[in-house]
Amino acid sequence: MIRITDTISIEERELEERFVRASGPGGQNVNKVSTAVELRFDVRASALPYDMKQRLIALAGSRMTGEDVLLIDSREHRTQAQNREAARARLVALLQHAAKRPKTRRPTKPKRAAKEKRLESKRQRSEVKSLRGRGGSGDD
Repeated sequence: MIRITDTISIEERELEERFVRASGPGGQNVNKVSTAVELRFDVRASALPYDMKQRLIALAGSRMTGEDVLLIDSREHRTQAQNREAARARLVALLQHAAKRPKTRRPTKPKRAAKEKRLESKRQRSEVKSLRGRGGSGDD
């Protein structure tokens, strides 16, 4: 059981791990041992709340496959165990981010002073720009 928040957790069996050969640090070891981890998490089949699934799909972006399976790849460490932990940590961080509900935006109206300040600055800019023009005043 992997704990995401106080109320949300996912089962180990919901994760599918595949170990493949990695590029990067490790020397000859890289060519012999499958240390990179591909972690797959089927979002659609998981027991997560519906709204959290929707936020997770939006957050994951290109890491999401066509079948709504989240694919996390980790190949930055030399050992399989370290890469496995790194992939799981990234999954947990992404799920924690998806668990937070965004604040609802309450539309506000600008205050009268703010409107007047904006209009005054527009007038000043207009004046500056009108003085840039050639001719017109006959001073040349």
